[in-house]
Amino acid sequence: MSIYREYDIRGIFEKELNESSVVRIGYGLAKRINGEYVAVGYDARSHSPVLFEYLVRGLNAGGKKVLGMGMVPTPVNYFTNYMEWNGITPSASVMITGSHNPSEYNGFKITVDKAPFFGEDIYALGREIQTMEMPHDVERDVTEIDAVERYIDFMIKEFAHLKGMKERIVYDCGNGVAGIVTEKIFGTLGLHVKGIYIDPDGTFPNHHPDPSVEHNLEDVKALLASEGDIAFAYDGDADRIAVLTHKNNIKGDMMALLYSMKMDKPVVVGEVKCSQVMYDELERRGGKAIMYKTGHSNLKVKMKEVGADLACEVSGHVFFKNRYFGYDDAIYATLRMLELVHEGIDLDAELAKLPEVFSTEEIKVETTEAEKFKIIDRLKELLKTPPAGFPHIRDIIDVDGVRVIFDTGWGLVRASNTTPVLVTRFESTCKEDVKMYEQVLNDLIQKAKESL
Repeated sequence: MSIYREYDIRGIFEKELNESSVVRIGYGLAKRINGEYVAVGYDARSHSPVLFEYLVRGLNAGGKKVLGMGMVPTPVNYFTNYMEWNGITPSASVMITGSHNPSEYNGFKITVDKAPFFGEDIYALGREIQTMEMPHDVERDVTEIDAVERYIDFMIKEFAHLKGMKERIVYDCGNGVAGIVTEKIFGTLGLHVKGIYIDPDGTFPNHHPDPSVEHNLEDVKALLASEGDIAFAYDGDADRIAVLTHKNNIKGDMMALLYSMKMDKPVVVGEVKCSQVMYDELERRGGKAIMYKTGHSNLKVKMKEVGADLACEVSGHVFFKNRYFGYDDAIYATLRMLELVHEGIDLDAELAKLPEVFSTEEIKVETTEAEKFKIIDRLKELLKTPPAGFPHIRDIIDVDGVRVIFDTGWGLVRASNTTPVLVTRFESTCKEDVKMYEQVLNDLIQKAKESL
């Protein structure tokens, strides 16, 4: 059951994701899909085509026909749900991807009726598969579609006004799948670009494809310093982005502020790790800012519920409903950022106007799957009667873990839904207070652990 996660299914190839488990996943999933067709694509990992064949066997055995798109970025997989393919609109899509995980991992991101398949739906699927008999094979039914070409054509048409931009653009695909589409999009638009690690290679020979980790940006930063005006980096399946200028590594929450500048009274959904500056600034501009749970599936559902224009995670997931379909797409986010630059917006100058705050990166506290949520529950209890000398608490937001609002900032402690860790982050208008908030909450976490 450990492979069935809050947002997706993820595990080690052959050990956890093997012929037996994956055929059953396809079969069990087929029974949860009303329509006839499921679109399936995969990332650059060497075992992704193998898992594709296993999954197809299960889906076919469950009565579904497959639209096979081959190797694609995750956003291209999502894109297929909104298009007709020879008169067929798929009822669901599955992206076979390990995202930014190490090369031995793989997994499935599932969309049903244009909505994420996650949470209890995934857990229930996992429970059913534990006792399921291996389905009988039926004749393979796969129709190949050129989703990449359709996606590229869409982007070129949507951003034709960027043709001839003078800015020098550098980017790093991390040997993930972004390069499958970036070369043709950028080339057709006549942009001045230089990319590195463009060719897909699931062994990730140059660096780990996670742009939220500073170390993984060293090469593209060096290229930016010598040959670029703006830089982009992508994760393994191209649904997450890093944006770099000569002065800033622009996180997802600050990207949201920049993107929303061109929207009229935008409704923006952010996660609990987003800076208070983002929420306050959006409200000041006349927009509406909503804080919600971390996780791409959670944010997509909340966006639809509240009719949001945009959503973001600090890690670089950016979701556009404004002029788009409402899912996270790092390629589309790149073009929207270039659009701002093309319209004369100085990204660094806009960021410099914002109130100065001091914040930590995500800090992970090791624990166990069994204890992580119990620690959060115990922490909530301890915060009701904090120890002597604890800083004044103005409010506690418990939409996802606990975000403790202090006089000059906040501290967050939440349980990761994908790994056995607590995730913490701290922010304040006072540099000294950041360290103090971190210290007092870490002390309380330790107390919560000891009391279990």
